[in-house]
Amino acid sequence: MDRLGAMLNEGDSLADEAAATLSTLSPRLREELICRMTAGDRPPSAPEAVARFFAHVHYVPFWVDDERCDRGGATLLRTGLFGGFVLAFRSLVMGYCSPAGNKPLTFSGRLKTAAPRRLSETSRFVEAVCLPGGMRPGAPGFASTVRVRLMHAQVRRLLSGSPQWNAQAWGVPINQLDMAGTVLLFSLVVVDGLRRLGVQLSPDETEDLMHLWRYNGYVMGVREELLSATENEARPLWELITSTQAPPDEDSVALTEALIQSPRLQAHTPEDVFRAEQAIQLGYGVSRYLIGDEAADALGYPPSAWRFVGPLLRVLLSGTSQLMRRVPGVDMLALNAGMTYWRRAVSLGLGGNDATFEMPQNLSV
Repeated sequence: MDRLGAMLNEGDSLADEAAATLSTLSPRLREELICRMTAGDRPPSAPEAVARFFAHVHYVPFWVDDERCDRGGATLLRTGLFGGFVLAFRSLVMGYCSPAGNKPLTFSGRLKTAAPRRLSETSRFVEAVCLPGGMRPGAPGFASTVRVRLMHAQVRRLLSGSPQWNAQAWGVPINQLDMAGTVLLFSLVVVDGLRRLGVQLSPDETEDLMHLWRYNGYVMGVREELLSATENEARPLWELITSTQAPPDEDSVALTEALIQSPRLQAHTPEDVFRAEQAIQLGYGVSRYLIGDEAADALGYPPSAWRFVGPLLRVLLSGTSQLMRRVPGVDMLALNAGMTYWRRAVSLGLGGNDATFEMPQNLSV
């Protein structure tokens, strides 16, 4: 616990130094340099801090297994809509529950003012990481991870220089403990959420998914001792992290409301409003089931007629999962259908554009 506590004051020095240097360049030169170096091309004129950073992200640890990464990504992608439910209504919400960890989002206003797009950007990030070959150096998932790491470093620099940032209470912005927790939100917490919905995962599928996000965490700049190789390693780390957190605060409530009530922002006709209200009630009901009554009550979830949807899905998906394991070829059909869902959902959420994960030049603080 003492060792973990010290990591609240530890950031990501390689990325911080690279972001500071990149911030001195024009937007065009910065983008050109990031694109070239993400693809593995190091221009002779690349600043030393940037070169050191990219040397680290392109170094592939000996334990990385590309085939396991691909299988781990397929495990999540084939769950389709239900994986999307878990990501939005369990993983992201549980991340918001951390009063210290949610402060960078709160200060930047990224999710309060543009919740639909930010949710779609997160979904695009997860999809890119999980696609076959997504985490190969230079591939879309790898490139997105590098860009998110630089974006985090820039946010950390801007917030650390703000007089409103309470380092004594919150530690360093986007610190090592928060980063390790985020990796677990995309791995262990997703696994638990899928199981709660009735999706049956084999031990190999679970470990492959853990392996993918272990490597993603390495590229993201998380200390290797915080990167769990197995579910059994991840669980005590997650319990340590959550046991030291204070209860959800007002920012937790505001961020969660912005997420679940985001369909209302896209409703323009009476029919749209009706569908949005139904989607919101569904969101509250499914999320309550996925995070539990204690967390849902702390976040101020209203009563929802959809609260029984979760148990019903569990019964239906449990039977479907058993069928999929008995019928040859069904896994591949589910993977194709799941990939189609993620592609369409992300495209609709981003309005046909792509997520850029740009380094911000200022924050609304």
